[in-house]
Amino acid sequence: MRKLVAICFTLLSLLSAETAHAGHTEAEGVAPQKALNLLLEGNRHFAKKGEVRNLSRHASVNYRKSLATAQHPFAVIIACSDSRLSPEILFDKGLGELFVVRVAGNIVGAHELGSVEYAVEHLGARLVMVLGHERCGAVTAAYEARLSGSKVEGNIGSLITSIDPAVTAVMAEGSKASKAELVERCMHKNVEIVAGQLSNKSPIIAEALQKGEIRVVTAYYDLDEGIVTVIK
Repeated sequence: MRKLVAICFTLLSLLSAETAHAGHTEAEGVAPQKALNLLLEGNRHFAKKGEVRNLSRHASVNYRKSLATAQHPFAVIIACSDSRLSPEILFDKGLGELFVVRVAGNIVGAHELGSVEYAVEHLGARLVMVLGHERCGAVTAAYEARLSGSKVEGNIGSLITSIDPAVTAVMAEGSKASKAELVERCMHKNVEIVAGQLSNKSPIIAEALQKGEIRVVTAYYDLDEGIVTVIK
């Protein structure tokens, strides 16, 4: 009897794991527009309800184990390291659904580009989102450094250097807007430049875009409202 119960338990465990894994397999190769819709639907629920449904559901032992040998994220998110900007929470998604690349100022260098290439080429993600956000400290620091003409030393200086093209472009417009408005424009410009760098600096991403295999979008997160808005 005990042996029979043990066998039944084993079969049920395998079935549960296989069922959960089927969900991940479906995520492989999700069309870009559908992937974007999934992200925005999850964000609207988070912003309106203040709930994160999928994190708790995806914390189950069976679900976690079903991801142990494979992953099929349906989207890549390039986001800032800001502690208020966790993509899994903002988009109400859980383990195995998003391939997240985070660095202050949501910029991309060789390591970040390589990470995106891996997600696109080997994991089947077809949507790449560059996600900027309101009151970004890294972009603000780049703006202030340019305004004062001071040089930021150390490794932080490399972040400022990467963001500076966006600040330079906004300042070249000669606007008399307030500092807050100008910094906001810098944040949007930075997202735009980073999105362009994905294809300019990565032949793999450029080829996937040319073939229509992936889509790159830019977006902006409002810290006050909790809403992610697609820019382009």
